[in-house]
Amino acid sequence: MELRHLRYFAAVADTCHFGRAARLLHMAQSALSSAIRQLEDELGVSLLARTTRQVRLTPAGEFFLGEARRILQGVDLGIRGVRLIGEGHLGLVRVGFTGASTVAHLPAVLQAIKRRLPEIKVEIHNDLSTSLQCDRLRDGTLDIGILHAPLTGDGLDAKVIGSESLIVVVPAGHRLAGKSVVTMADLRDEDFVTCREVDSAVSRLVLRGCLDAGFTPRERHGASSTATVLALIAGGLGIGVVPASAGGLPMPGIICRELTGVASVRLALAWRKSQVAPMMSAVLAALDEITSVPRPLANG
Repeated sequence: MELRHLRYFAAVADTCHFGRAARLLHMAQSALSSAIRQLEDELGVSLLARTTRQVRLTPAGEFFLGEARRILQGVDLGIRGVRLIGEGHLGLVRVGFTGASTVAHLPAVLQAIKRRLPEIKVEIHNDLSTSLQCDRLRDGTLDIGILHAPLTGDGLDAKVIGSESLIVVVPAGHRLAGKSVVTMADLRDEDFVTCREVDSAVSRLVLRGCLDAGFTPRERHGASSTATVLALIAGGLGIGVVPASAGGLPMPGIICRELTGVASVRLALAWRKSQVAPMMSAVLAALDEITSVPRPLANG
């Protein structure tokens, strides 16, 4: 039995007429009748009751029609899926976000992919440090990273998609909470709560801002995630300097203020250099919509 036999049978069953079915299939009626007889001979049962005036399904034919349609639909879906994969329009893309960038950039990422690639599934890995994302991109457990530049290690490509200012976060009731704008010099006597990350771009910017203001920061407490840093600050253990997107995280007991005297952090889109799958090319093309002033990034 071949797939063509199933398609021939379905066409005859739908039209209840060999002549019309043959025209739809662009074949001779005699060849169609012969193919249906071959199918019946192989099954050992009559699928169609034929008279000079009409063709109708037998009970066996009605059952077999349902099975034939299910098989043909499965084959058609399989063909469509294979073609979508080959074109890069079907699959799973795993996207990592650093710190609180999920809050600010996840909607834009999802919308860009959905518009261009509606069949692509997106798996989100949030609050991952830049160094951890770089490691996971290299080992293949992440496909795309939204992280802070510069990157760590080799084997990755990236481009800047924007920049984000740094803000200061203080406990409610803190002496700086009443100021609308805080300077780095205002933080001279404060205990700092930091996010522990290897080779952190934010930490380097904060250290440079403190040194430019004439002091070395007192790093009293650390945490592994942005949310935990904010919780420690809410608990009164110190102040923190974080990307502005962290201000969008719901955390009672903290006050966020504009901060001057420190540079902005660059946000980048990163991927593995060896990514050659059609899906990745399609996803990166879709994510061009969220980039602004893209330019190559060097590791360092």
